[in-house]
Amino acid sequence: MTHLLEIENASRRFGGVLAVNDVTAHVDEGELVGLIGPNGAGKTTLFNLISGFTPLSAGTVRFAGTPINGLRTNRVARLGISRTFQNLRVFPNMSVFDNVSVGAVGTLPQGPLDALFGAAKRADAISERTWAALEAVGLTHVADELAANLPYGRRKYLEIARALAMQPRFLILDEPAAGLNDTETRELAAFIKRLHGQGLTIMLVEHDMNLVMSICQRVLVLATGRKIADGPPEVIRQDPAVLEAYLGVDA
Repeated sequence: MTHLLEIENASRRFGGVLAVNDVTAHVDEGELVGLIGPNGAGKTTLFNLISGFTPLSAGTVRFAGTPINGLRTNRVARLGISRTFQNLRVFPNMSVFDNVSVGAVGTLPQGPLDALFGAAKRADAISERTWAALEAVGLTHVADELAANLPYGRRKYLEIARALAMQPRFLILDEPAAGLNDTETRELAAFIKRLHGQGLTIMLVEHDMNLVMSICQRVLVLATGRKIADGPPEVIRQDPAVLEAYLGVDA
């Protein structure tokens, strides 16, 4: 397999705190990888380093062989990386359709000639991407609803739809099951597996261990900013370092 994402000796310091400490990892094309660890382990910071929301203090991140250190978030997105957030970032007073179209708009290139001569073509492309993303998450029937009127669980899918409207090659999901009940979590797990089955490379942070262990092919584990384990779920479950650092078991 080809390494789609490569993280090499990545570190991020906030004042005197080393939130991510010399992490080296990779995600292969077509993989579904979980990222776990206790609170404060550096998981979301690592996601922010990958997606361009936070600059690296040291190290390198490459996507499809290209270094993406220091690129703006919109440039990273146009390369094929999209993400959701731990705390939902939907626009409550915009329609479901308009929320999702924001993702399509953000990754469609626009130059001076596009503005002058390509407005209709661009609008069609935005609409096409938006409807495809809404169909993928099952929200076409509420496209005209205000996002604020959706139940919390549906708003989770709305944010995923916005990420999908970017037509990513690599999708990052930050705690997608947070706040969902057991039935909703099972439905989400099946949905993520379907996305992965369609060829999308996915990396997710999640505290629900049943979800991670049931759908991920490989699991990375962080603790106090360092990578302490990397392997298939059946190995991670029994790793002494993971049991001690993540589960609080002295193995």
